[in-house]
Amino acid sequence: NLQLLRDRGAWIVAPEAGRLASGEQGIGRLPETATLLGAARQVLGKHGDLAGWRVVVSAGGTHEALDPVRYIGNRSSGRQGFALAEAARDRGAQVHLIAGVTDLATPYGIERQNAPTAQAMHDAVLAAVPAADVLVMSAAVADFTPIAAAAQKIKKREVAGDGAADLIVELRRTADILGAIAARAADFPDLIKVGFAAETHDVVAYALEKARHKHLDLVVANDVSDPQSGFQVATNHVWFCFPDGRVLDHPLLLKEEVAERIWDAVVELRSSRHTEMPS
Repeated sequence: NLQLLRDRGAWIVAPEAGRLASGEQGIGRLPETATLLGAARQVLGKHGDLAGWRVVVSAGGTHEALDPVRYIGNRSSGRQGFALAEAARDRGAQVHLIAGVTDLATPYGIERQNAPTAQAMHDAVLAAVPAADVLVMSAAVADFTPIAAAAQKIKKREVAGDGAADLIVELRRTADILGAIAARAADFPDLIKVGFAAETHDVVAYALEKARHKHLDLVVANDVSDPQSGFQVATNHVWFCFPDGRVLDHPLLLKEEVAERIWDAVVELRSSRHTEMPS
């Protein structure tokens, strides 16, 4: 009967597992509200302006291990990237979400791949982009990682003894994901590439330089020193920076609203690119 309904075009949201009214554990629970809303939004948007597009979105921060207990990381929550993934789904796209370290649940209808380190993120993105129409790199990937992680927890007394010695950690640069894609531009001639620049000063200048240097179609920049914008908050104040020098300053918005504006810009970029192609 379910297959017959699917054949007739019905969208089936499967029951979830958990504690049932009978007291038993198993499959049969009504899906959570977030799941039902996600399914409804996906169905309503399946003919949207991103219908048929294959989208790769990265989100969240990475953790670079110092030892089995400690790591080098950042304050990224992943909210902006997850908002981008959901907005793309709601506009009809097939979404591949590559998630760094985040506590956020996987949105309904979105394929998720976890990539908790810079190297894992690099490998996942490079594997995904050949099949993609758009890449949005919103993840806060670490720029540096320890040259070698200790096999056991580093003990203070083993480092300093009875003196006041400090622990010195040697770091190396992590793989440049967008740089690697730029170096292989001929392999992805139609890929629209969107990067993010989380800065604390000279925000627009750094973002414009990044757009040109890494051959990006758009860089979304924000000032993470602003307590209302960037990491671990629900809002973002962003600038859209294009490689031709254009800059669009957007007011402080909810991250869901920022996501919609980014996809509006991507749709416009693709439309203009196709308009410029010879007939």
